[in-house]
Amino acid sequence: METTLAVATGTMTLEERSAGGPAFDWPPLHGLRPIWKGRGFLVGGETRAVLDYEAGESGWSEELTRFHEEAAGEGTHPIDVASRQRARAALRRHVRADRREVVLLEIGCSSGFLLQELIGDWPEGLVIGSDYIAGPLRRLATRLPNLPLLRFDLLKCPLPSASVDAAVLLNVLEHIEDDEAAVRQVARILKPGGVAVVEVPAGPRLYDAYDKYLRHYRRYELKEVSQLLERAGLTVVTGSHLGCLLYPAFAFVKRRNRRWLEAPEQIQRAVVERNIRRSGQGPLLRFTTAIEEWLAQWVSLPVGIRCVAVAMKQGR
Repeated sequence: METTLAVATGTMTLEERSAGGPAFDWPPLHGLRPIWKGRGFLVGGETRAVLDYEAGESGWSEELTRFHEEAAGEGTHPIDVASRQRARAALRRHVRADRREVVLLEIGCSSGFLLQELIGDWPEGLVIGSDYIAGPLRRLATRLPNLPLLRFDLLKCPLPSASVDAAVLLNVLEHIEDDEAAVRQVARILKPGGVAVVEVPAGPRLYDAYDKYLRHYRRYELKEVSQLLERAGLTVVTGSHLGCLLYPAFAFVKRRNRRWLEAPEQIQRAVVERNIRRSGQGPLLRFTTAIEEWLAQWVSLPVGIRCVAVAMKQGR
């Protein structure tokens, strides 16, 4: 009776609150209100591992996810490790909500490497993963069955307004043609005082075969990212770069790769794979990224491989 009443009224039951983390108003699916059970969602009497809001087709694909993660070492590439460390540090510094009530959302979670770390950082909160691609979410649900997972198109985000304390988007916006609309949705779902952590590839003039093969619409200047966030009503509190010490060599390789922009896709794929594998090899990269992460605590890095911006939604 209590569960039935909750579905009808939209209120949260004690059972739902005890399923892990704070209560959350999950968006209706096909007219039915999902109930998070701690291991999967109950939707109209049926248990679902992933809430699928039918995101449709995307320029990115499950095959590209597998290819990129195999080439990059399944989340162990030093730049990807540094990217996650930077995002986690930003959340620890800027999220002001009670740790027992905090709601963190990763948009574009892919295979969940960051999500696993966020669960460790915020064990009392609610960590939610979302992506546009179904396959990685289904596999992630098997590996982390106690993690709520959603599939949706960010441009049609089903989440309620002012419902999350932080949203993390690592290398997402470059895959969305209308990035302005995407950022407006991020601003909408943030609570007052909420935090957005956004990372995108840097250097518009360095767009090459790598970007084309991985379905990037663009690369960014840090100023562009900041203006994009501010036009959505957010206030940028920090802006910096990732991969600053590697930038000279990176820029040289990117300019050289521009000659492959019109090459057949199989050649572009080989170029991308070679770049990813070579850049992840050797102790030098790990050493330079470690130095850079120490520096990033104190100064804004002026150039780099990726732009990183942290923005907040004003109000209480």
